[in-house]
Amino acid sequence: MVKGPGLYSDVGKKARDLLYKDYQSDHKFNLTTYTSTGVAITASGTKKGELFLADVNTQLKNKNITTDVKVDTNSNLFTTITIDEPAPGLKTIFSFIIPDQRSGKVELQYAHDYAGISTSIGLTANPIVNFSGVVGSNVLSVGTDLSFDTASGNFIKYNAGLSFSSADLIASLTLNDKGDTLTASYYHMVSPLSNTAVGAELSHSFSTNENTLTIGTQHALDPLTTVKSRLNNYGKASALIQHEWRPKSLFTISGEVDTRAIEKSAKIGLALALKP
Repeated sequence: MVKGPGLYSDVGKKARDLLYKDYQSDHKFNLTTYTSTGVAITASGTKKGELFLADVNTQLKNKNITTDVKVDTNSNLFTTITIDEPAPGLKTIFSFIIPDQRSGKVELQYAHDYAGISTSIGLTANPIVNFSGVVGSNVLSVGTDLSFDTASGNFIKYNAGLSFSSADLIASLTLNDKGDTLTASYYHMVSPLSNTAVGAELSHSFSTNENTLTIGTQHALDPLTTVKSRLNNYGKASALIQHEWRPKSLFTISGEVDTRAIEKSAKIGLALALKP
């Protein structure tokens, strides 16, 4: 297990990854190449119905500084500069989007044996300030996630979370959407040898009094092939199979069907990621 409680974004992450990661209904393609100087260039394309979206990302690493520059089909230029550990446990992230003049942001992350803190501020006259913090250990931790809009003088986000971890089990409880949504999640590693795990997530909305339950599982057929499945209480069933046909190159096919309306067409998603 990772030493320390991690960041607030890690609360419930194992269960979320099991239940939602790699599931899709679109067609995606990623191709990564490396230049002789070590620059990584990734071209990505996504087909959503009749709409096709593409972007090109360039990543350069120099000692502890990583620079990512991405251009998308709307001619937006996304730039992220990450400085890893200018001081022990500290990470600095500077990001902005051209031509959006209000997109500039500076983020500081600090990881300690008993705390994880992330804070960011927008580079504008009236910025949005974000703060998240977790205290505890790699077994039990509690944290909060806040956003404050200095222009309006209001909190636009306030969440709280609790996490418990053992060698093969992770459970979490979070209160999100300004106290409107209570979510409990559970992740259990059944067999590390076959990467077999089960997970569940139960969310309750106080404003609508609705409950959403999603359960899922994963299993490695062999060291290169993984299958996953999930089902929620609304009858949506999904499954995927992912194969690493060469190192770091993945092919994923996923599907979703509404068991309460079988006559409707199933959704099929394909993803191909190629790396040298």
